[in-house]
Amino acid sequence: MAIHIGETAPDFTQDSTQGPIKFHDWLGDNWGVLFSHPKDFTPVCTTELGRVAKLKGEFEKRGCRVIGLSCDSVEDHEKWSKDIAETQGMAPNFPMLGDADRRVATLYDMIPPSAADTMTVRNVFIIGPDKKIKLILTYPASTGRNFDEILRVIDSLQLTAEYKVATPADWSSGEDCIIVPAVSNEEAEKAFPKGFTEIKPYMRVTPQPNV
Repeated sequence: MAIHIGETAPDFTQDSTQGPIKFHDWLGDNWGVLFSHPKDFTPVCTTELGRVAKLKGEFEKRGCRVIGLSCDSVEDHEKWSKDIAETQGMAPNFPMLGDADRRVATLYDMIPPSAADTMTVRNVFIIGPDKKIKLILTYPASTGRNFDEILRVIDSLQLTAEYKVATPADWSSGEDCIIVPAVSNEEAEKAFPKGFTEIKPYMRVTPQPNV
């Protein structure tokens, strides 16, 4: 079953390295990142999990919880964590879902039909406090993710959820934004007291409103 941006993230109850998790309850009113791994004890995944552990504080600053998954057991995850700590300098400090029954991977359409065994692709799902899916990224098993980009996307999603703006190509937090076309110039003058520059009638640039 394919899932799409704007749909409610499927709920589930599954065991993890931090005990049983009922997903929607675990998210609470937070943003969330669910990301999958092809398999335990694989090299690219090992680097990714170490990187996310080091970035935990950055996710927390954004009110965002992170949770990993692969189609292996919790016991395997716990053994793998020792390797991650040894090779990456930090073990996972967030829950890793055990999904040996493939239930969550199937709910989230993580296993392509051509996959060998139970190997998931590298999926990323960003989920809002309303439990709606805000972003889906899919990487091949051979390519590690850029988690700085995932943080950048969270910054954009949180900004554009609060203000009637969009973020341009290569935007980073603190840079100018684009006022959405549905806002008239009269409305923009009231909504954006820092002012704006009209480059084209459909392209109006304003300083980021929450900094």
